[in-house]
Amino acid sequence: MSEAVRNKIIQIIATQALIDPSKISEKTVLSELGIDSLGLVEVIFSIEETFNISIPFNSNNPENSKVDFSNISSIVLAVKKQIDLNAKPKIK
Repeated sequence: MSEAVRNKIIQIIATQALIDPSKISEKTVLSELGIDSLGLVEVIFSIEETFNISIPFNSNNPENSKVDFSNISSIVLAVKKQIDLNAKPKIK
């Protein structure tokens, strides 16, 4: 599943950046793709919708967010973590 998650995230980011997904690697930095703060918010919304997760991200203060959106690898790790958290049963 992790490869599928990675590939889908790359597809989402490529769509936002209007580039071919093959141009994106795990080390790619979003700012290198021309994704600004508004584009980042759109990427986050798309990821949340695609994977049915909630990402703890404060668009008003992205530097203090709990998720590192600096590169593709860190985004994939954060999404996998949220997917795993959602898969665990919640105890009331």
